[in-house]
Amino acid sequence: MSDARSSRRPFGFGPPRPERRSIAELIRAGTLDAELAALVWLLVEARVPVVVAAAQRRAGKTTLLEAVQELLPSGTRRVELAGAAETFDWLPHATDLGWSGGRGAEGDGRATEAADPGSTWLVAHELSDHLPSYVWGDTARVAVRALSLGYGLGTTIHADSLEDVFDTLRRPPVGLTDDELTRLGVVLVLRALADGDGRPAIVRRVVAAHYVRPLARDAHGHVQRLGPAVLATWDPSGGGFEHFAWGVMPELADRVGRRAGDFEVELERRREYLAGLAEGGVVGVDEVRAAIDGYRAVDAARRPN
Repeated sequence: MSDARSSRRPFGFGPPRPERRSIAELIRAGTLDAELAALVWLLVEARVPVVVAAAQRRAGKTTLLEAVQELLPSGTRRVELAGAAETFDWLPHATDLGWSGGRGAEGDGRATEAADPGSTWLVAHELSDHLPSYVWGDTARVAVRALSLGYGLGTTIHADSLEDVFDTLRRPPVGLTDDELTRLGVVLVLRALADGDGRPAIVRRVVAAHYVRPLARDAHGHVQRLGPAVLATWDPSGGGFEHFAWGVMPELADRVGRRAGDFEVELERRREYLAGLAEGGVVGVDEVRAAIDGYRAVDAARRPN
């Protein structure tokens, strides 16, 4: 299995990638703060899906998604969805999930071994029909349904709010149900804003972070549909981020396999660690990646077996 950092690009096509920036550099630039970044780190580490939404062009969606995906643990296999050319040969349950688009195209250059849901992260460069390499229609629907099997997902979408994301994916040709939309995980809404100091500079900033809560069952086995939770918002009047994850902290802890108290302690540790990297000028992609790996090794040794 390939490492998370050796992501493959099927068929050799796809949108050009912007200049890579680390999560620490984005903290320093004000795109998000260390507390939100630490929370996203904990969730992505457990392969909770992440959707980066922005209505504006060049708002930094792909840059933020790439930085977030660098937080995946080593050993994670990435499968980059091939847009209009996707065959789902790597997905044994594709037909059960509603795929009828044909499989097994010869000569596509991709390994077709089955992907293990417990260690696989799906990458959709964008959920739209703007380019053949983007994921839309039946392909997008099956990809989201695959999250029910345990796959993670990183993607972007043109939308300016969580409700915009839902509305876009509810409509044909994707046609996801409300229950299926509960699998989207973390949705980060990004905008390009004036920096607020009277200068013409633009800051690409997460203005809202949401946790789309998955379907749950109560003690009697009844399905519970819980509304999305706001994790953080940007407060322009105060010039900072407001955080609300405390309201769903037990749920987030359970999602990543930690006790609630341990989760809160670890969140603070990671907040301090990322803030230290940003403040200390440790912002290069490779050096931040090495620092993240080093921190993860310490965390693994600290956790009970």
